[in-house]
Amino acid sequence: MLDDLDLGRKQRILIVEDVKLNAQILMNVLKDDYDLRVANNGLEALAMVKEQMPDLILLDIVMPEMDGYAVCAQLQGDPNTRDIPILFLTALEGDKNEAYGIELGAMDYIRKPFNVPVVKAKIRNHLELKRYKDILKRDIRVDGLTRIPNRRRFDEAYAEECSRAMRNKTPLAVLMMDLDLFKAYNDTYGHLQGDDVLKLVAKTLYNTLQRPGDLIARWGGEEFVALLPQTALEGACQVAERLRFAVIELQIPHEASAYGKFLTISVGVAASQEKEGRASYDMLLQRADEAVYAAKRNGRNTIVAFRP
Repeated sequence: MLDDLDLGRKQRILIVEDVKLNAQILMNVLKDDYDLRVANNGLEALAMVKEQMPDLILLDIVMPEMDGYAVCAQLQGDPNTRDIPILFLTALEGDKNEAYGIELGAMDYIRKPFNVPVVKAKIRNHLELKRYKDILKRDIRVDGLTRIPNRRRFDEAYAEECSRAMRNKTPLAVLMMDLDLFKAYNDTYGHLQGDDVLKLVAKTLYNTLQRPGDLIARWGGEEFVALLPQTALEGACQVAERLRFAVIELQIPHEASAYGKFLTISVGVAASQEKEGRASYDMLLQRADEAVYAAKRNGRNTIVAFRP
């Protein structure tokens, strides 16, 4: 589930400084409060960022081979790293140098020789702002009730995966899921209990998907959607059956259902077709939606695959 950002851990700071004495001073000042890593040059720093994303970077400007400006420009040019706050470490004087760094994307400057209270205050303030932004970024992509990804997050992932699948000529599948007769459930048991059921079903669907690249999201109301990269139709049908059975295993009583004693789901499955090219990816959602309505017409608690 997407409830936390591991807020209890120490925040990670990457110190990029080629002068060992300066790096040691910063480590001594910050080691009790933060998880620290040190890079001796720009290339090493970029490799470390790729290996483990820091929460903040203290970046020296004057370094051999690749200076801090070049490192900053590269990090700012990558969508995966552009939100990491960068604080330049410098003994350079002049507003022109400072303006250039800010234009590149740095958040602030720390002057050498270091003023310890100022160093601590600037780092603390920028990390607090970063944490606030991370929480906000998470929450606009998470469903408020179920705490799984919302439709906005799904739409982003869908666009990314369609582009990747077309580029690599790999299959992509979508599952549309609808809780059977859920309006009748709410009318019988009340909306508060209905909300509890939505949370339980969402958690179950989320935990049943096994691959890290798969995505489950709340589409709206009692509808859920799954995105399965590198999955053809038959494999997607197997995943759909696992999800359908996982909901049955919850054994949630549904007295108002005409299809059994427990709450069930109907699932529509669609997968890209290589012979159709781009149009196949563009129509995935529509086809999965048509399939789930066919599943409901066919008696519910079943799976229907769209076959062009």
